[in-house]
Order: sequence, then structure tokens, then C-alpha cells
Amino acid sequence: MPSLNASSGTIFILQILTSAFLGILFLQSGIDKIVDRRGNLEFLQGHFAKSPLSGIVPLLVTLITVLELLAGVLSAIGCVLNVVMHEPTVAFYGAVISAFSILGLFFGQRMAKDYAGAAVLVPYFLLTLVAIYLLAR
Repeated sequence: MPSLNASSGTIFILQILTSAFLGILFLQSGIDKIVDRRGNLEFLQGHFAKSPLSGIVPLLVTLITVLELLAGVLSAIGCVLNVVMHEPTVAFYGAVISAFSILGLFFGQRMAKDYAGAAVLVPYFLLTLVAIYLLAR
């Protein structure tokens, strides 16, 4: 393990923490969309009822579920691989897919004119951009 006083040690810790965070965030969200698919669909169909996306909500929920699960799995596995083998590549791809997931969610919130909901996603997106930067090093 690199020295924690060195810049590389600090980056290593930040890589671990950001990939663990993204793994937890997206695995929980994706699994929730599977376990409570009906509840999520009912809520989102109401949420998007007056938007141009109203007719394709089930397809969008499926797409975002796949993206979230992929982002979560890659981030979690990447976190473990980075701890064990000091190899951040898988976590990097998890962070990139996380960014696309958040962009999809952000687009949906904006289309539904839920500006407060869209604003909540901004810190997650910024953290994801930081993770991509750190994991690319």
C-alpha cells in the first residue's frame, strides 16, 4: 500500500472511497428498481404523465435499471480490485457508466419539469466526475 502521506497514497484512498460510494449508490438503486418494480413504475408513470416521455416509462425504467446495476457492479468489483491489486480500471468504467446513469436521470427530471429533483443529482454527478478523474490516474 502506498504511503498515506504521499500524493499517490491520497489518490489511492480517494479512488477506493469514490468507487465504494458509487457501488453502494447504484447497487441499492438498481436493486430497488427490481424488487419494487411495480411501485417504481406507478410512481414514475405519474411523475412523467405530462411529459413527452409518458409513453415509454417502462422502457426507460428498464434501461436506467440496467445502467445502474452495471455501474454499481463495476464500481463495487473495481473497488475490490483496486484494494487487492491496485488496479482501478474496472472502477473507472463503473464511474463512467455512473455518469451516464446520472445524466439519464437528470434528463428525465428535467423533462418532467422536476427542477428540484434534477438539482439533487448535481452533487452526485460532480462526485462521479471526480471519481472518473481520480480513477484515470
